[in-house]
Amino acid sequence: ARSRTVGELLAPTSPFDKKCGRENWTVAFAPDGSYLAWSQGHRIVKLVPWAQCLNNFLLHGTKNGANAISTRPPRQSSESGQKNKPCEHIIDCGDIVWSLAFGSSVPEKQSRCVNIEWHRFKFGQDQLLLATGLNNGRIKIWDVYTGKLLLNLMDHTEVVRDLTFAPDGSLILVSASRDKTLRVWDLKDDGNMMKVLRGHPNWVYGCAFSPDSSILCSVGASKAVFLWDMDKYSMLRKLEGHHNDVVACEFSPDGALLATASYDTRVYVWDPHIGVILREFGHLFPPPTPIFAGGANDRWVRSVCFSHDGLHVASLADDKMVRFWRIDEEYPVQVAPLNNGLCCTFSTDGSVLAAGQDGSVYFWATPSQVSSLQHLCRMAIRRVMPTSQVKNLPIPCKVVEFLCYQI
Repeated sequence: ARSRTVGELLAPTSPFDKKCGRENWTVAFAPDGSYLAWSQGHRIVKLVPWAQCLNNFLLHGTKNGANAISTRPPRQSSESGQKNKPCEHIIDCGDIVWSLAFGSSVPEKQSRCVNIEWHRFKFGQDQLLLATGLNNGRIKIWDVYTGKLLLNLMDHTEVVRDLTFAPDGSLILVSASRDKTLRVWDLKDDGNMMKVLRGHPNWVYGCAFSPDSSILCSVGASKAVFLWDMDKYSMLRKLEGHHNDVVACEFSPDGALLATASYDTRVYVWDPHIGVILREFGHLFPPPTPIFAGGANDRWVRSVCFSHDGLHVASLADDKMVRFWRIDEEYPVQVAPLNNGLCCTFSTDGSVLAAGQDGSVYFWATPSQVSSLQHLCRMAIRRVMPTSQVKNLPIPCKVVEFLCYQI
């Protein structure tokens, strides 16, 4: 089935624009669904109110230029009232942007640095930040509501390929870089770098927190998939199974599953707690043998993400297709065409998939399927206990297997 197109935001073009450098490597939604951000190429990040985008799609159809909303930055009035109404911003980051991440603050989550009582920044309940990872190794932190630069983090020596905030509102930021390291930053401590995670033998392509912020997954070149304990900052385990560079990862909403995308033309869905592959979604038929896994360049998988319902996975590959998979079916339930797609992510409510390509963003409706009561039980039980405790429940083995996604 073809996925239904919702809309598109096209980057402005100029007759003198160079094609190189216009790649959209990253697109992100704010945790509260208020904003959408993406890299338009040539150092520029666009921040737009997401509700306004949807309204424009409904009013004007699916075709929509990025400038149709408003290209003029809003006039800054008083600080009060400015945060109540989302405004569009165009941010010049000073270098090619490779990664984006939104972070929101919860005041109860204190900085992990207990020795410093005074901080330059006081982040309140309504704080919303945007982190941008750049080609020169710098990370810039922006205030989403005003578009102002707050912090400039400068410890990486190579491209910052991915960024992720801890979902718990602590404003702990993790960055993944081509310098083979992951770095942990505490933005509530004015951007202090807390830890360097080493272990990757080559470039680190991506990283993702589990929903409870306790585990970090990092993926990279040389088939690397690593899991880290974020309380002790130590490596938990390596997941082995891919046959080529692993470029993207994401946990399911209940934290029971982990999806990884690789240049070996496959998406694997893991039980990260025991390191077992539960599902395999292939993008090349027949699948390549391990020795030739890097040869099918037109089927390399670029990105993967989990839907809000935990029932669907979206993948984006070099064969000019976006695919929606059900975690319990072997073949895609919906597909959509997209040339040169590089990144994808679901909206906060899970209703829309956004995919980036050449400075523009395209949107599709997520497959609307009613989750079974059994699947809802799988999701609900993780709210009160981890996978290890589910396996010890005094219930029939088949029920345990289902609750652990093994059948």
